[in-house]
Amino acid sequence: MKPFESINQGFNSVFVPGELSLGVVVPIEHYAVGTAPDMTDHLERVKLVEDLGFKAVWTRDIPLNVPGFGDVGQTFDPFTYLGFLAGQTDKIALGVSSIALPLHHPVHVAKAASTVDRLSGGRLILGVASGDRPDEYPAMGINFENRGELFREAFAYVRAAQEEFPALETRNFGALNGRVDVLPKAAGHKLPMLITGHSRQNLAWNAENGDGWMYYLRDPAMQKNTITEWRDLVSRYATHDKPFMQAMYVILHPDPDFKPQPIQLGFRTGLHFLNEFLQLLKEAGVNHLAINLRFETNGIERTLTKLAEYVLPEFHLAR
Repeated sequence: MKPFESINQGFNSVFVPGELSLGVVVPIEHYAVGTAPDMTDHLERVKLVEDLGFKAVWTRDIPLNVPGFGDVGQTFDPFTYLGFLAGQTDKIALGVSSIALPLHHPVHVAKAASTVDRLSGGRLILGVASGDRPDEYPAMGINFENRGELFREAFAYVRAAQEEFPALETRNFGALNGRVDVLPKAAGHKLPMLITGHSRQNLAWNAENGDGWMYYLRDPAMQKNTITEWRDLVSRYATHDKPFMQAMYVILHPDPDFKPQPIQLGFRTGLHFLNEFLQLLKEAGVNHLAINLRFETNGIERTLTKLAEYVLPEFHLAR
């Protein structure tokens, strides 16, 4: 089995070939569709997630409240919030899933992301995407239909910003002329950048350029085919293997034998099926699962503790 590239502490701890690690999506609270979370006890819950042995917390980049989407994420700016969490945690990876690159100038993304990475001792994992909320684009004077090109240019810009006095010309974001530099640099030799979905690119481009792939919940057999295609392309275009991760909504039923009921991109389920399903994901080649407890109604702390006691020990380096 080919190794993954060694990039930084967060990437290296979360992604191990042949293993499945578990993380948690922020906000770690129940909130209804169409409402904003109040971030109740948010810091205490992030610290609990770290203490219990989860490998990562994941924030999202949602610049504007678009009511039709029914979700505004953690509401806080992701980089400002992760900078705060960097000083309040010790070892857990700090992930963004994902920065909508076309909606930000890449100088600001590179500078903010590298700052969080340095302040956290190399724990940032940067998910990147082309964005999927058309209403955000006109508010910033950006053409939604141009987001594929904007994504490629911004991706290249953030990559180039890790070099010393880089030189790069873009059509939409200006030029780095080799006479100015973007500081700080990442803690490692680069920022780990995982591409979300296809981001308006073909999969070969993503396999060649990204450091990993974030995708969506699928039946494990179907996901296995997707991952096989991904890894075949990675082996063609890269010297290292590259990880695959996904997210999943979970409502944990008090009865461990409760049979699964589908919910939006996840399940209401007992512990036994959950462990069986995660084992299937591991066998399919999923390297990390970000658990979203947004719809959980049985007590967040209680659910996290149960997951840590009965689920984490089955998977990579949980203890």
